[in-house]
Amino acid sequence: MRKLNLILAALIAFTCMITKAQAQTAATSPFTGKWDVLAKGVPGGDTHIFFTITEQDGKLSGTIQDLETKKENPLTKVEKDDKGIVLYFTAQNYDVTVNLQKKDDDHLTGNMLGMFDCTGERVKQ
Repeated sequence: MRKLNLILAALIAFTCMITKAQAQTAATSPFTGKWDVLAKGVPGGDTHIFFTITEQDGKLSGTIQDLETKKENPLTKVEKDDKGIVLYFTAQNYDVTVNLQKKDDDHLTGNMLGMFDCTGERVKQ
């Protein structure tokens, strides 16, 4: 009976350790999700840009939605730093960067190309 209790206790302890390890690896970046970013003052007028940011194995990536075709195109690169994230993509044969910082869980602020102010809001699904 003593061996059975010892085996049962070891099994419970092992299960707790696995559950805790899975919970730690499941943590995601606060930037993950779908975002509606409004770029203000661009030459063609204020423009909504839809980004989807994902995280896999601790690395951020994402897509940008083509406004005409509604097709998702991959971002060139996504970088995260102490201030926020930087999204890289190509639009009309220009390399574009968007710097974004979190205001709260559902709002972003930043700029595009260091010239145009941006605000973003999480798209609720």
